[in-house]
Amino acid sequence: MRIVRLESLRCVMMAVAKKKTAKKKAAEVVRGKRKEAVARASVKKGKGVVRFNHMRIESLSNRYVKELLSEPLKLAPEIAAEVDIDVIAFGGGAMGQAQAARLAIARALVEHSGNPELKERISKRDKYLLAEDFRRVEPKKYKGPKARARFQKSYR
Repeated sequence: MRIVRLESLRCVMMAVAKKKTAKKKAAEVVRGKRKEAVARASVKKGKGVVRFNHMRIESLSNRYVKELLSEPLKLAPEIAAEVDIDVIAFGGGAMGQAQAARLAIARALVEHSGNPELKERISKRDKYLLAEDFRRVEPKKYKGPKARARFQKSYR
């Protein structure tokens, strides 16, 4: 009788251990680029918290950056309220990072929702909310100080 109890206890403990080790659903990660800046946004179920480089959007000092980052959230308030978004940006300057993060947030919301109507609504608002700006800095050439300018000649 004791052997049966130990076996049943062992089965119960193994079932509890399996429940604890069940992995959480991984967050969806989406990338956005602008000039030299790259931003990665990860989206998971949550309470509507949005962080940019480990800071909440509300605590950012630059109002323009704050407005850029919150634009995709205003276009999809029902989805933005039920997900947590963490954005990490690197490279480039402050505005390039903000625009890359804006792109990543918009793409992440569309991918998380899977709603084609939301994708249409966002792309109608601004083409660059879902598509990367393909323009890059033209490299400097020889025989000149910049990409297109040439050194001037003087005959005197």
